[in-house]
Amino acid sequence: MLHNRWLLRMYLITYDIVKDKNRVKVAKILLDYGVRVQYSVFESDMTESELKMVIQIITERIDPETDSVRVYNMCAGCEQKIINIGVEKSYSTPDVIAV
Repeated sequence: MLHNRWLLRMYLITYDIVKDKNRVKVAKILLDYGVRVQYSVFESDMTESELKMVIQIITERIDPETDSVRVYNMCAGCEQKIINIGVEKSYSTPDVIAV
């Protein structure tokens, strides 16, 4: 599958998941789509359809009574204004990805 860079959007995904087993599963899913920038914070460049799929998969693996997952859509202007202090971990996608 080829991705055009212009179809991708940057998302910041954070979570607070009580059960270790569920937390590990969600982290593994997010690692397939981005990079961990903090223990429970991921940056990811995805298409809207990929995001919908990731949300569906995560929804099936958390307990909505105790867990929280938040997804922030980072506009291009916001992405350029990220301030990092200390070790920088970021996710950068090339213009075209061949899978």
